[in-house]
Amino acid sequence: MGILGESRAAGVPFETVLAAAQSGAPWASTTLWREYSPSVAGFARARGSRDADDLTSEVFLTVFEQLGTFSGTESEFRSFVFSIAYRRVVDELRQRGRRGEAIAWVPELDTRSAPSAEAAAGERASDQSVMSILDDLPVDQRNVMVLRIVSDLTVEQIADVLDKKPGAVKALQRRALDALRKKVSTNPYPFAALERLPV
Repeated sequence: MGILGESRAAGVPFETVLAAAQSGAPWASTTLWREYSPSVAGFARARGSRDADDLTSEVFLTVFEQLGTFSGTESEFRSFVFSIAYRRVVDELRQRGRRGEAIAWVPELDTRSAPSAEAAAGERASDQSVMSILDDLPVDQRNVMVLRIVSDLTVEQIADVLDKKPGAVKALQRRALDALRKKVSTNPYPFAALERLPV
């Protein structure tokens, strides 16, 4: 999910897309949305957002409102987008914590009417087990790991998003990896990808 430029039409540099979006060109705004919204939605889902798609839309409304004030590289733009996404997720979690959960039942959205619960459970099992293990981490470590794994941000970008020093992010990542290794020491295979993360 990715890096702007890999899925964008060849030959259109990031700077051109950004300048066009800042001047109001719909194609450029659409390009930025298509490149970044899947990663933002994945991050929001992984951090527990109840409606990741709505939250992603809110994030991009803010991104496009503030686009005129942004100047920087492609990497800095990614940090800019995820800084907004991180704040939105934190706000949602705080509000839910204060007010508690109130979820209206909508028959069309009731997943219990799915044809095969086994199939749905099988598809989500590995994601849920990974997320349940990440949920046991302290909040700072969990944020670092979700931004690193789900959103594919660099240590420097995570430092920008969380307003921490890169060294602090590396330390949080290292502690999170140590905790995860201990937790899954009997079966490390599902986390083989975590072993390759630079610390």
